[in-house]
Amino acid sequence: MSIQPGIMNSKKIAADKAISFVQNGMILGLGTGTTAYWAIEGIGARIKKEGLRLEAIATSKQSETQARSLGIPILSFADIDQIDLTVDGADEVDPNKNLIKGGGGALLREKIVASNSKKLVIIVDEKKLVDCLGRFPLPVETATFGWEKTARKLAALGCITVLRMDKGEPFITDNGNYIVDCHFERIPDPASTHEQINAITGVMENGLFIHMASEIVVGYEDGTSSVIT
Repeated sequence: MSIQPGIMNSKKIAADKAISFVQNGMILGLGTGTTAYWAIEGIGARIKKEGLRLEAIATSKQSETQARSLGIPILSFADIDQIDLTVDGADEVDPNKNLIKGGGGALLREKIVASNSKKLVIIVDEKKLVDCLGRFPLPVETATFGWEKTARKLAALGCITVLRMDKGEPFITDNGNYIVDCHFERIPDPASTHEQINAITGVMENGLFIHMASEIVVGYEDGTSSVIT
């Protein structure tokens, strides 16, 4: 992946700032997506340059493959008690650091890793900061069996549901599930919406991450970055 002007530069700027939190001997959680890509690249570069001793758990097969190619050792949850630091991206961030994640289709694994991390650092470009979540469609991972009924129950919450497709076929997550993208436009009460969605039988998990982020690192197109704590 080559560095592109504008938004891709700001994603890399945020990632470069976030990996400064990485310390020798840590167990890391590696996110998934275009912003997390730059963080994994940067961590690999630090290992090569500084000789850092790190081990990691990846949130997707894609991130695992990238990490292994850079010499980042990959663990399984059976090998650890807790993750020291997870670095991941987000599709939207509200003023309370609530997130929408899952644009890359790895939201279930991302939430498992995040919930078992001492610290979750989210990296975004400035365009991901919103006053209210919901402009980005909320991904919901569902069982393939009966997904149509699950989607109808999701729609009853006030959204338009769309089954995610990939090359003319339903998109399949690393867990063998579907993704239903829910177009709410606005989610004024993310915590309540999170609970309502996860109460629907057939839902594996949804892309609302409520009060999970420790810090938000924002990259700007002018080359600067900021940290929201």
